Amino acid sequence: MASNPSVSGQADPARVDFDPVTLAVAGVQRLSPYQPGKPVATLERELGITQAIKLASNENPLGPSPLAVEAGHAALADAHVYPDGNGFELKSRLAERHGVAPEQITLGNGSNEVLELIARTWLAPGRAAVFSAHAFAVYPLVTQAVNAEARVAPALPADHPAQPFGHDLAAMQSRVNADVRVVFVANPNNPTGTWLDTAALEAFVAAMPATTVIVVDEAYFEYVEEASYPDTTQWLDRFPNLIVTRTFSKIQGLAGLRLGYAVSSPGVAELLNRVRQPFNVNAVAQAAGLAALDDAAHVAKSVAINRAGVRQVSEALREMGLRVIPSVGNFVTFDTGRDPGPVYDVMLREGVITRPVENYGLPGHLRVTVSTPEDNDRFLMALKKALA
Repeated sequence: MASNPSVSGQADPARVDFDPVTLAVAGVQRLSPYQPGKPVATLERELGITQAIKLASNENPLGPSPLAVEAGHAALADAHVYPDGNGFELKSRLAERHGVAPEQITLGNGSNEVLELIARTWLAPGRAAVFSAHAFAVYPLVTQAVNAEARVAPALPADHPAQPFGHDLAAMQSRVNADVRVVFVANPNNPTGTWLDTAALEAFVAAMPATTVIVVDEAYFEYVEEASYPDTTQWLDRFPNLIVTRTFSKIQGLAGLRLGYAVSSPGVAELLNRVRQPFNVNAVAQAAGLAALDDAAHVAKSVAINRAGVRQVSEALREMGLRVIPSVGNFVTFDTGRDPGPVYDVMLREGVITRPVENYGLPGHLRVTVSTPEDNDRFLMALKKALA
């Protein structure tokens, strides 16, 4: 009887040369995985500390709406049943809110999944995507994963009077040709917090060819209070090649449940649903998201605490002599004026987790999530110690 290699402990000669990397598709071979913010539990375990705070992932410090928590708990009683694969109730409510048909809503396991669905639908080898430097890290990830070309437009300069490091729409438009199938525009952008007004963004969308899908990523939409900031979901009748993505992870405080969506033309949504996995949004997320939409008071409170926090953090950073990128999101990115690694490490030992953004093309910078007044003060104290 032939010996069994798994029993004898001897390697099967036919398997010795197995190399999963060379067998992977070309785009995945070169891919570096997304690096999330360090979890609190990990930091406390590594350093043997307690009461650490995480200001690295732009999470809502107030947490989710109590209505969402209650609805999520109730949904757990039916956890043995598959969720509604079409998300009928949630899509109907979202459609009502945006003044569109339910057939124009695509639900995702976070808006990140929607971005991936877009890439899988319209990008491939020989096709290209355009986005700005310093834009959200998922755009190059989903583009490279399908082995499409990423065309990165330079951002506005650091000394721009209104939008340092903001999107340069002219530079982006100059990179669009017949090969470009997708353009990603984050408004406001993460990690810079910069934003585009109605006139500029509308002109850019109008200038895009009919062969290009324009994705406007509005993950931080609810935090923006600028009068000239657009709600691009109202443009869909005029621009059938427009897709608007939103999320429940930020102001709704449901990041742990992974829930996002896209609003688009019915034809676009139908294509996205062809590649969307069945039951991609779980029942707890659907129930909590539906309830969260009913809690306008929670959203208003979140906006108010963020408004005060952005002011508190930005003013204190400037008083320290640090250059701050003006932000309309729930985070502030600033230049430490030095290698940010040691600064980040000292703050970790103080139990404060921030986010280095060198991988976004912003060397020397850190991003901090705006939180409660107490957590903001703790961050500022830790930063002063690190800079000293």
